[in-house]
Amino acid sequence: MLKLLIVCALAAISAADIPEEEDVLVLKKSNFEEALKTYPNILVEFYAPWCGHCKALAPEYAKAAGMLKAESTDIRLAKVDATEESELAQEFGVRGYPTIKFFKGGEKENPKEYSAGRQADDIVNWLKKRTGPAATTLSDVTQAESLIADNEVAVIGFFKDVESEDAKVFIKTAEAVDDIPFGIVSNDAVFSKFEVAKDGVVLFKKFDEGRNTFDGEISKENLLNFIKANQLPLVIEFTEQTAPKIFGGEIKSHILMFVPKTATDFQEKMDQFKKASEGFKGKILFIFIDSDVDDNQRILEFFGLKKEECPAIRLITLEEEMTKYKPENSEITAENIITFCTDFTEGKLKPHLMSQDIPEDWDKNPVKVLVGKNFEEVAFDPAKNVFVEFYAPWCGHCKQLAPIWDQLGEKFKDKANIVVAKMDSTVNEIEAVKVHSFPTLKFFPAGDDRKVIDYNGERTLDGFTKFLESGGKEGGAPAGDEDEESMACLINQSCISESHVEI
Repeated sequence: MLKLLIVCALAAISAADIPEEEDVLVLKKSNFEEALKTYPNILVEFYAPWCGHCKALAPEYAKAAGMLKAESTDIRLAKVDATEESELAQEFGVRGYPTIKFFKGGEKENPKEYSAGRQADDIVNWLKKRTGPAATTLSDVTQAESLIADNEVAVIGFFKDVESEDAKVFIKTAEAVDDIPFGIVSNDAVFSKFEVAKDGVVLFKKFDEGRNTFDGEISKENLLNFIKANQLPLVIEFTEQTAPKIFGGEIKSHILMFVPKTATDFQEKMDQFKKASEGFKGKILFIFIDSDVDDNQRILEFFGLKKEECPAIRLITLEEEMTKYKPENSEITAENIITFCTDFTEGKLKPHLMSQDIPEDWDKNPVKVLVGKNFEEVAFDPAKNVFVEFYAPWCGHCKQLAPIWDQLGEKFKDKANIVVAKMDSTVNEIEAVKVHSFPTLKFFPAGDDRKVIDYNGERTLDGFTKFLESGGKEGGAPAGDEDEESMACLINQSCISESHVEI
């Protein structure tokens, strides 16, 4: 007992040396290892003070820290200013902000990347899953009611015999889901309270139907599909906090309604949208985006929309290729949306490709300006070798590249068989090239075989020159599968650190 008291006292002294802000430990290189010794389980956010996403996360992160501290668990939340503690950031491979890593058991090596949502409940549930049982044993009605009341979504397995094969499958399923709390119960009173007559699984939620009962053969795959189909609202608002759930889910077909919340008919539009969603549960995710929010303007731009064009509907698939669709009828009614979604699921829709009009002076300068309407004619001209930069006006790396690209155009302007060009890919799309990140550089060599070569060399005038003079061989590679960046990345759920160049 004396030894235990001494250990606790030493831990208290060590803890006192680590400052806190809103229940979040403030770590530096000088106290990082001490923190790991003092607290066996720590979630650490590496942030930058200027990062907007870090600022948006801060209140939820602090709320989660307070929740865990109040429960007197051995889990704590911490933060590191990666711009000040560059050695720590480099040691743990921080490439963007925020980067969040979980250190378990006081071990410094191989921390686990945080992979759930950015709301306090998501953070707490993820951590409890990592440090405790996959499913909490619920002994009575009060415990079951608390689990349901304390969480936006909770899953409870009702099994008379918790050692049964079905119960074991339920536990395996719970282990595979990070962001939702699971409970398991065998108590007859709990069965009766929730009107469960036989063994089964029920998902409780604070929206839509309130609860969903699993109906089918109990297998891990079936239970996971059941949970994924029911864990999100029929209609979910896109925010910084919900983005990980939206883009990290299994449903890759998303229909988006862009509408200002301040509009007098906002609720009417929402009612129509929600009514249409009921028939596509588990197939298409229905998302609404407040078109008046400044942070959402890049999403509008991505779909070629302006605020004054909202309300509007668009559909996107986030499979191997991002493909956008636009309804022929712009009136937002449940009937029109259902028709649009039905045509999509039946493969009747053609992709919507954006294009600006061809500028009158598109070929006036050394760097030619391409748009969707003239791309095919220029890029696949069999007599020309065409080098194209696909860029975004807001992209910092594109801005850095711009003067070098202009120099390249100037250098080859008198070469009749070489064309240096650029295309704003936020407002122009083509079937032949899918752009997933900015800037993307591709070379279209002369000939009739429509060959495309990715540029993977140095982004310098010398590098580009050698590439062109070698016919696309030095610094090039056959176009293949790029590291795909989903719409979530284009919307940018984390800020890229200054030391990391996103290509």
